[in-house]
Amino acid sequence: MKIRPISPELLLTELADRLTAERAGPWLRVAVDGALAAAPDHLADALVDPLRVRGRPALRIRASDFLRPASLRLEHGRTNPDSFYTGWLDEAGLRREVFRPTAPGGSGRVLPSLWNAEIDRASRADYVDLPPGTVVLVSGPLLLGGGLPFDLTIHLVLSDGALVRRTPKDQMWTLPAYRRYVEEVVPADLADVVVRMDDPRHPALVETLVADGDLSDGRESIR
Repeated sequence: MKIRPISPELLLTELADRLTAERAGPWLRVAVDGALAAAPDHLADALVDPLRVRGRPALRIRASDFLRPASLRLEHGRTNPDSFYTGWLDEAGLRREVFRPTAPGGSGRVLPSLWNAEIDRASRADYVDLPPGTVVLVSGPLLLGGGLPFDLTIHLVLSDGALVRRTPKDQMWTLPAYRRYVEEVVPADLADVVVRMDDPRHPALVETLVADGDLSDGRESIR
């Protein structure tokens, strides 16, 4: 394994180049996965303009807009880490409204937001018709390992110390869920691109070495 320090600006450039070059199907479904303290939404937001400059339209989907209703999500309390791990994200809604329409042969008609968790009711968002080539950036925590059919996955890694330091006090109860995710899913092994984000001002790419000493195709350079 090789750790390659990279500036935030160059990280965006390399990620945008990688996503622009990907041609998995009519639309490209990309996960930007990471604990909330790693700011996956921020990175996904920052990729939109670089992609558009490269001729790839982008649609942002936030996992926080696809949470289950409070009656289901908070059935075992507001601070239950097991529920947060297994029962907050409405994966069925994501499949129905985002992944099926963007599968090969799909309509490309996507609902970008399903549920407003703050008021606990449907978001009433309008459907969006995606032109071919659109990159669908889905961001949030705990996205990998559940079988969502992403075409490319980016995982933002925090050391345990950084996770504790950067998690707000009112969210400390989520830490056991993130640790369970690391142990059971091992997202750093599943992801196509892994970025260490202990210090967001100084990210680093995690690159995998193969036996002959060359960098592997999967996580070598993202250029």
